Amino acid sequence: MGAAKRVSQTAVGDMFTTAAAHPNIALIKYWGKADAILNVPAVSSVSITLDALATETHVRFDGMLPADSLCLNGNTLAPTSNQARRITACLDALRALAGTGLRARVETHNDFPTAAGLASSASGFAALVVAASAALKLDLSPTTASKIARAASASAARSLFGGFAELPAGAAGEDVAAVGLASAEHWPLEVAVAICAEGPKAVGSTQGMIDSAATSPFYPAWVETAAADAAAARTAISERDFPTLASLSESSCLKMHAVMQTTRPALLYWNAATMAALQRIRHMQQDGIEVFFTMDAGPQVKAVCAPGAGGEVAAALASVPGVSRVLTSGLGGPARVIVSPWDGRCD
Repeated sequence: MGAAKRVSQTAVGDMFTTAAAHPNIALIKYWGKADAILNVPAVSSVSITLDALATETHVRFDGMLPADSLCLNGNTLAPTSNQARRITACLDALRALAGTGLRARVETHNDFPTAAGLASSASGFAALVVAASAALKLDLSPTTASKIARAASASAARSLFGGFAELPAGAAGEDVAAVGLASAEHWPLEVAVAICAEGPKAVGSTQGMIDSAATSPFYPAWVETAAADAAAARTAISERDFPTLASLSESSCLKMHAVMQTTRPALLYWNAATMAALQRIRHMQQDGIEVFFTMDAGPQVKAVCAPGAGGEVAAALASVPGVSRVLTSGLGGPARVIVSPWDGRCD
């Protein structure tokens, strides 16, 4: 654990920082919790971090604030909302390490659709942990930062890392952390994201996971096969074996959605544009283009491409009926401070 430092209740003039983080896409999927209270995943997941999408979060600790003030994409969050409670809980974990009760003003903005299956909570909480810990002058180890981020949003533990990362499964009561597997430079894959619906998804991931574990007859098999998938993916990434990673990723995605679709009530995140985009990717594969699909809890289709194939894949997906737009990205770096009063970049 990084060193915890007691923070004076009065010396707050410079206690503000801005951080940026990128969402990640799980290739070996995360769906299910071993411990819902501690947010410990029931299955291991392997992800890639995207460089073209980002969350920026500004945190300022202020001794005059009676409570945390939270703003997301220009909208103030009600203190009783689920989002506000999760943010405050994350801040409380960091305040405990710093030995302070100072409240914070948090302003965060996503440059991509929020709560729409594009991992906005992953980048959001990763940026929050980095910004708040820097503002509190906490020197956290990657393991400690990842555990705090995971408690708020499991996928946020992976967004602290760039390139390829893994969040291992845990048991009830176990405090697991993500680890980096390889940098973006190790294998510069490209990604095209087909936006098939712009609004937030009808059922959030947390509730969906709870329902799946309780009602899907496929859930036990999903948990049983996840460890082997993650191990094989680690090897494929190390060896830059695109066909193997493609097969593993598509299989993991379809197994996860099979669990979702057999949940009661069924979690049906796909729409007509989703299906059309998947079929277009199948046709590109038949034409010899190195591309594979993955999807999270939402209608958006992520096409992961070999280096150099992203432009052709994006153009093909843009022509699919119902696809409103296509986002393109390479692999991104870790969450980081972008404005800090301690490195001379703030007035």
